[in-house]
Amino acid sequence: MNAAEIIKTLGMQRHPEGGWYVETYRDEEGGSRGHSTAIYYLLEAGERSHWHKVKDASEVWHYYAGAPLALHASADGKIVTRHVLGPDLAKGERPQVVIRADEWQSAESLGDFTLVGCTVAPGFSFDAFEMAPPDWQPGG
Repeated sequence: MNAAEIIKTLGMQRHPEGGWYVETYRDEEGGSRGHSTAIYYLLEAGERSHWHKVKDASEVWHYYAGAPLALHASADGKIVTRHVLGPDLAKGERPQVVIRADEWQSAESLGDFTLVGCTVAPGFSFDAFEMAPPDWQPGG
């Protein structure tokens, strides 16, 4: 399938940080926020998720399909660590990467598209989501 077919099949919508998403799970235990949430997230060629962070929850990224994904993270807003989500373990790609609470992050597909999943615990809330100013970059 191509990106447009995946977006349609999964019923995805635009995400404020860029890309496409659909929430697939929200644990009803733990109040309205829940103990955890899960989404599918897709970036197309040339798209990059804007620098953002989830202030009070860790996020686990899971690779599913398409090209590898470059995931950039910065705990201090200065030094950036690059992770690559993908299936080629021999090349250093990993099927799962953890971004800690309050850590800046940005992602980009390294090909035509990448489909990943993100699990957030405690559950994701836009109230705890912060986008960096439009031209902000770590270390800038």
